[in-house]
Amino acid sequence: MLCRIVALGMAACVLSIATVRQAAAQDKPADATPPPDPDKVTLNFFRNTEIGGLVDAYWLYNSNKVPPSYQAFDTLYNSFDISMAELWVAKSPTADSRIGYKVRTTFGNAADIMASASGQFLKESPYKNIEEAYGSYLAPVGKGLQIDVGKFVTNAGAEVIEAKDDFNYSRSLLFQLAIPLYHSGVRLTYSPNDKVTLMGGVINGWNDVNDNNTAKSVMASVTFKPTGSLSIIENYIGGPEQPNNNDDWRTLSDTVISYTVNPQLSLMANYDYGHDTSSGTSVHWQGIAGYLKYQANKYVAVVPRIEFYNDASGFTTGVVQNLTDATVTLTMTMTMTIGSIRAVSRLA
Repeated sequence: MLCRIVALGMAACVLSIATVRQAAAQDKPADATPPPDPDKVTLNFFRNTEIGGLVDAYWLYNSNKVPPSYQAFDTLYNSFDISMAELWVAKSPTADSRIGYKVRTTFGNAADIMASASGQFLKESPYKNIEEAYGSYLAPVGKGLQIDVGKFVTNAGAEVIEAKDDFNYSRSLLFQLAIPLYHSGVRLTYSPNDKVTLMGGVINGWNDVNDNNTAKSVMASVTFKPTGSLSIIENYIGGPEQPNNNDDWRTLSDTVISYTVNPQLSLMANYDYGHDTSSGTSVHWQGIAGYLKYQANKYVAVVPRIEFYNDASGFTTGVVQNLTDATVTLTMTMTMTIGSIRAVSRLA
């Protein structure tokens, strides 16, 4: 049994660029059409563009007095660390401005960890400081078919790379071991109505900008929101992921269910099952995580997380084992600091 205490400070800011009000037009003859003003065309293109930044720093104490195991980004023991510092610019495509884009740069220890996830570039990856970079186009199909091309974070999982957008500061075992972090390729997203969103894409694979074989992987997602309080998401990723091997497929099924009981209480569950063939041997892994968020008031929230992970083949951790994890996070938004106490037990 071991305990970890994490203290951190995060600061983030977002700025939306507003379009400058145009001066009142002078009277023109009815048949006169003035040429477009290049400056105003440029301003209109950047309308609703978001510019943001983030600094995530932490200090961690581990009762074993060694760097913690199976942690995603908070990996240093008894040391202050800037996990990530980010800058991003983003514009969502709309019916009035169909071209969009997103570029998010990441610096700090997390950038090296994400680059090493591919197993190809390690810290020398030319893309390690580019978490996302893609262009978007909203095609005039139905209510709008969004097409994204470039590098983007994965659709799988209940948690994301930025801790400020997660229930807990520390990432789950499922985030660290069961799913990829990012992809490069093309994806299409379409919402036929307010309750259903469909996504499909063709990608290089798991954590690959330059593919490690000549085959492509596919991904798909269905999001169903029957009510404003309930969300069910099913994600699938499949394709050859072994180096220089186009035949053996890795598949991942990822399910996320979230339910808002009331303004004070939110629940979430995540289940992953993965399968691959490595050196002719069938391997698989699976895990489940449960989350509860109690918002005591507008300043304080308590978030416990319990999870179980089964690496039946030792494929993702290197050892055949079961892992259990219990995490409790205290969030205080008035100072934007979070304290986290984590206990982990392992059964071989």
